[in-house]
Amino acid sequence: MTSGGPAAVNREDLRADCSACFGLCCVALSFARSADFARDKPAGRACGHLRDDFGCGIHARLRDEGYRGCTVFDCFGAGQKVSQVTFGGTDWRRSPESAQAMFAVFPVMRQLHELLAYTAEALELPAARPVHRELRRALARIEELTRGDADSVVALDVNALRGEVNPLLLRASELTRARVPGRGKDHRGADLVG
Repeated sequence: MTSGGPAAVNREDLRADCSACFGLCCVALSFARSADFARDKPAGRACGHLRDDFGCGIHARLRDEGYRGCTVFDCFGAGQKVSQVTFGGTDWRRSPESAQAMFAVFPVMRQLHELLAYTAEALELPAARPVHRELRRALARIEELTRGDADSVVALDVNALRGEVNPLLLRASELTRARVPGRGKDHRGADLVG
């Protein structure tokens, strides 16, 4: 680790571990019947394929059964954080009074973990060294926020947090892309329709 800031987040913690989760993506989130999902499912209702052990009953056949969206979803480790840290390993089936809070925390935590993953990845870019110190501070702050209780996580303004971290990520990207020979014009934010 380079000097100038707190320790990095363990990248393994930013990978989904469904065995340590209570099927939160299969319950907390909604999905609409489409090319990605065979049926509509409202947020807060368990998918019909969720087993009692929180595993997926059609996991090996998700695409064939019309659930391509499930095969590409990534919670970035938010499911196990909510299940094992925020709610201390007590699941929503054994503790139904925690269900609504758990389902409200999960989408917020997922966004925080996505932001952690991007920040951790930027810290691995040698060309982005000029912003590493600020990125480490942002990483530590976001990680601390993920360890809050359910009420504090739900109350977070993730868009504002993204607004604070995004300039650092953009700068890390610019520093890295500057080393690529023959780069084309940057069209970020341009209206390319037509």
